[in-house]
Amino acid sequence: MCGFAGALQAVGARGDVLDTVGRMIATIPHRGPDGQGTWSGTCRGTYIALGHRRLSILDLSEAARQPMISEDGRFVLAFNGEIYNYMELRQELLREGIAVKSTGDTEVLLHALLRWGDAAFERLNGMWALALVDREKGEALLARDRFGIKPLYYLQRGGRLLFGSEIKALLAGDGGKFAPAAATVNAYLGRSLLAASTDTFFEGIREFPAGHSIRFALDAPPELGTRARSFWAIRETAQEFGSEEELITAVREQFLDSIRLRLRSDVPVGVLLSGGVDSSAIAAALDHLSPQRRDIMLLSAVAPDGSYDEQPFIDIVGRHLRREVVKVRLDYPPDRALTLLQEAIWFNDEPVGGFSSVAHYLLMQRAREQGVTVLLSGQGADEILCGYKKYLGFYLQELLRQGSWIRAARVLAGFASRGTILTQMTYSEAKRYLPGYLRVAELDIRGARLRADSTPFPADGAGVLARQVDDIQRLSVPALLHYEDRMSMASSREIRLPFLDYRLVNLLAPLRPELKLREGWTKWVFRQAMAPLLPPEIVWRKDKQGFPVPQTNGLAGELKPAVLRLLGEEWVTESLGLLDKRSVGARYASYLSQPRQQGRLSWKDVFSPIALELWARRFEGHLR
Repeated sequence: MCGFAGALQAVGARGDVLDTVGRMIATIPHRGPDGQGTWSGTCRGTYIALGHRRLSILDLSEAARQPMISEDGRFVLAFNGEIYNYMELRQELLREGIAVKSTGDTEVLLHALLRWGDAAFERLNGMWALALVDREKGEALLARDRFGIKPLYYLQRGGRLLFGSEIKALLAGDGGKFAPAAATVNAYLGRSLLAASTDTFFEGIREFPAGHSIRFALDAPPELGTRARSFWAIRETAQEFGSEEELITAVREQFLDSIRLRLRSDVPVGVLLSGGVDSSAIAAALDHLSPQRRDIMLLSAVAPDGSYDEQPFIDIVGRHLRREVVKVRLDYPPDRALTLLQEAIWFNDEPVGGFSSVAHYLLMQRAREQGVTVLLSGQGADEILCGYKKYLGFYLQELLRQGSWIRAARVLAGFASRGTILTQMTYSEAKRYLPGYLRVAELDIRGARLRADSTPFPADGAGVLARQVDDIQRLSVPALLHYEDRMSMASSREIRLPFLDYRLVNLLAPLRPELKLREGWTKWVFRQAMAPLLPPEIVWRKDKQGFPVPQTNGLAGELKPAVLRLLGEEWVTESLGLLDKRSVGARYASYLSQPRQQGRLSWKDVFSPIALELWARRFEGHLR
C-alpha cells in the first residue's frame, strides 16, 4: 500500500517533470511514511518521471523499493496496492525459469507483466493501481484493479500528462486553477452521488476507470478514459450447483479462501469489528483458519454516550472466539465537528457523504496508536448480498413486473413478520430512493452555475442484479472505496476487503434474489454459510447499524450552534456560483422545524451543502 505519481511532456517543453513529480509526492506523505523514490528518463522525445511513497507491508527490505527497475534497465514500475496471490504467482514464474529475488509482491507483479503482458491482470487477485514504462519501446501502461479499490487519477492539459494516487497531487503538479465540475456537484447535491463516474469535482481531472488498462506511446498519449480496455466484468449468470447445501458450502469455502489470502502480511493485522454479520464473519473466518494466531487484533468503534452502540454484539463475538476486542471511543466535542469534517474532506479531496467519514478518520488514528497497520473490513458485502433495505423494494418491483403478485405478497409478509427491514425504514430514508425527477425540486439551493447545467441524472438499472451491478460499479461501492482508502491512508493504514475478492463477487452477485432475500432475512445464503462459525445471535441479527456518528440527530441538536455560525459567514460556494446561502439557511430552518426521522428533508439534504462549502474553502486556491 503506497502512493505514486507520474508526469510526462515533450522534450523542450517548459518545466521539469522530475520537479513536478517531486511536488506531487510531497503532497501525499501519509500514503508512504516508510520511504520515497523517484525516477526520470527520456523516451521517444518525451521526458517522463515517476515518484513513489512507500508504506511497507510485504518485504520490508530495500529489495522492494520503488520505482522498481528491471535488471536490464528497460522497465520501470510504480505500484500502489497488494497482490494477495503473489506467492502462487511467484511459484508459476519460478517454474518458468524466472528468478524472483525479493520476497514481496512488487517484483512478482513486475515479472508477471513482463511474462504475460496484459493477460496478467486476469491472474491477479488483489487491489492495484500501477504505471509501467517500457523505455525501449517508448511505451507506458496504466492499469487499475477490478473494483477500483486503489485510486488513480489523471490530467491532460498544457501538453502534459499527469497521473497519480490522489487529486491533491495533480493539483500540486499542475499549479493551475480548475472550474468546479457542475454535473458532479449537481449529482452530489441531488442524489448524494460520489465517485459515480470518471469525472471528479475538478473539471478536467478524471478518474481512471476500474477494471481497465491502457498502453500508449509516450510521445502521443490518447485521452486515457476513452481508449482504456476493460479486462473484467461481473458474471451475469450464476454458477450451477446440485443443491442449496452445495452452494452454501461453496460460499463458505470461497469466503475462507478470500480471508486466507488477505492475512498475508509482514506487519500487524487486525479486523474492524462492528458486531454485524459481515465483520463478525471475517473475525470468525480468521479464527477458523489460524486459531493459533493471537496477534490479530479485533478493533471496534463504540459511541461515548451509548447511542448507536453495538457493544453487546461485539462482546458476543469476542466471547465466542475467546479473543480480546479493543474498543475505542470516537468522541469529540461538538465544536470540533466541522473542523474534523474539513480535515476529512482534505484527505478525501472531495466532499464526503456523512460524518461516518470523520468516524473512520478517527478510527484509523486509533488503529495507528494501537500499532496495527493492516485492517480487514466488510465493505462490499451489502452490495453483493442485497444487505441494504432498498433491495427488498427492488425485489418486490421485479416480482410485480413479472406478474408474480402472490409471491411478492409472501415475500413482503415474511419481512413484515420478521421485523428486519420494514420496521426500520423512515420516510426521510425512503425518499433517497425516489426517482431523480421527484427530487429535483429540492435543488433550489443551487447557484447560477449549477442551474445552468442540464446533465441528466444517470438512469437506474432494472431488476435486482442490474441494481447490484449499478451499486458495485457506480452508485455505492466506488464512493465507499474512495473514502475508506483516503481515511485509512490519512493515518498510513491499509484496508483489505475480502468481500471484494472477484471470485466471491462472481459467485454471489449473480445468484437469484430469493437466495439472498428469503424468509424475512437479507443475505440469507451467506448467513447460512456462516452459521457453523458464528453464534446465532450474530448470524440471525435483525437490525443493522453504521458507525457511531451524530449526523441524524446531531445536525438538529449538538451541532446546531456550529452550523448556525457557518451560515453566518461568507460562503466560497456562493462566490463560485454553486450555492445560494440564503436558500441553504432556509432549508436548514425547515429541517429544524420538521418531526425527527419522519420529515420531508433528510439529514443529507442539510449535510451535503455544508460539506460542499467546507470542500470549497479547503481547496479555494485551486478553484475558479
